[in-house]
Amino acid sequence: MDQAVTFKNNGQMNIVLKQQSSGPSVVSSTKTSSYELTIPKAKLKHDILLQIEDEMSSLVGMEEMKKMMKEIYAWIYVNKKREVTGLKAGKQALHMMFKGNPGTGKTTIARLIGKLFYQMNVLSKGHLIEAERADLVGEYIGHTAQKTRDLVKKALGGILFIDEAYSLARGGEKDFGKEAIDTLVKHMEDKQHDFVLILAGYPREMDQFLSLNPGLKSRFPIVMDFPDYSVEELMQIALQMVNEREYQFSYDAKRKLREQLNRAKSEMSPSKFSNGRFVRNIIEKSIRTQAMRLVLTDQYQKEDLVTIKSEDLTFS
Repeated sequence: MDQAVTFKNNGQMNIVLKQQSSGPSVVSSTKTSSYELTIPKAKLKHDILLQIEDEMSSLVGMEEMKKMMKEIYAWIYVNKKREVTGLKAGKQALHMMFKGNPGTGKTTIARLIGKLFYQMNVLSKGHLIEAERADLVGEYIGHTAQKTRDLVKKALGGILFIDEAYSLARGGEKDFGKEAIDTLVKHMEDKQHDFVLILAGYPREMDQFLSLNPGLKSRFPIVMDFPDYSVEELMQIALQMVNEREYQFSYDAKRKLREQLNRAKSEMSPSKFSNGRFVRNIIEKSIRTQAMRLVLTDQYQKEDLVTIKSEDLTFS
């Protein structure tokens, strides 16, 4: 696409990340976790942006994201300049919605956004709190609201990242998930500049979630789509992962991996294929298999230690 950002009639901003080059770090969580930051404040003019760009340079398919990050940086920077000159510098809510299948880098980007907002004094801490339905929904009336308030309290100064957010609306009117949504909406308004809420999940389910809760859509000015990786991009991810670990693929191993990726993408549904996570799991298993092969054959030359052969790649 020509532009990273499009504006709809309701003022909502859509950002589509088109996959392009070199491999990512893919991070995920199935339970509540806290990501703490120890970040020195940038000292040079625009050094903040350069730091973020440097970190993003290793991620596949983030050209549109880089453009979006620059726009957010520029908007905050110019607003500060307007303040200095006595002009109006209105604050904008920065709550976001991430739509993408597993392993497309949603959590990784959430962490980078936290770092950017911390560096620019938009957030006081920039940490990331990851949560899912079980962390918000209680077992009795009033329990859900308290659990949700506690999570928001932990996220103040940073980002509250809720994965599979559509699960909050699955139980219908009598389900406590609705109470969690109502509590989140209240805190989004009351503390809109004290934390950033990011709701994430599969594209189709998130669209359905928004249709069931029309009031939510207008509260998320930034919506990001995370497309699946192509086979070529997945190969780039695999090569970067093995290089970072000081391994290399043999020619036959590369060919076997490419064939398996083609097969997996054609046979598995998009919501079941875990993209970068799928590749990471293959790499980690192949390293263990290679280690067992070396022990059994008693071969420990440098070439043996670094080479992953086709027989080391298993996909079960």
